Amino acid sequence: MAEIVNLRTKRKQAARDEARAKADSNAAQHGLSKAQKALAKARTDKATRDLDAHQLDPKSP
Repeated sequence: MAEIVNLRTKRKQAARDEARAKADSNAAQHGLSKAQKALAKARTDKATRDLDAHQLDPKSP
């Protein structure tokens, strides 16, 4: 015989699983330490400076 399944419970469990996956994704993306955030900001600032330094006609401030 087939097992009887409560569809409402399955829907709720699927929603919980999806929310948990989204939370894990956000934690991985935004859960950086202060040092890691500072390093990432320093790298993007340096990349911006390097790119601006190679312009043919630099913008006047």
